[in-house]
Amino acid sequence: MSETERIYTVPLKEAWNAQRYRRSEKAMMVLKAFAVRHMKAGTVKVDAAVNAAVWARGIKSPPHKIRVKMTKDDEGLVTITMADIDPKAEARKARAEAKAAKKEKKPKEAPAAEVKPTEAEPKAEEPAAEEEKKE
Repeated sequence: MSETERIYTVPLKEAWNAQRYRRSEKAMMVLKAFAVRHMKAGTVKVDAAVNAAVWARGIKSPPHKIRVKMTKDDEGLVTITMADIDPKAEARKARAEAKAAKKEKKPKEAPAAEVKPTEAEPKAEEPAAEEEKKE
């Protein structure tokens, strides 16, 4: 069997039903239960970066959701680490690439035809004609 790796956005909203001074503890329990349920794991190990992200705002106000990468090895141990990809940044990058590709495909416009002088503008031939009349 090979190593399985998945990226999840784990909803931690359930932790907000706990007592005010136990919410981050409850969020960690919810995260581990999510890993057991979705990865069919016997043992779950949480990385220090994930722990720091949950506890960053203190015990009273953990995040409502967190994006993590879960990796299951051959023995059934699931390791939870922070996800490297930011979905919003990926979407912005994809839009920028599509916009750049669209600009490259667009053919350059041909130069505009010469603009004919209007009646208000003096023609180049008129001053020469006036000089001949004076002489």
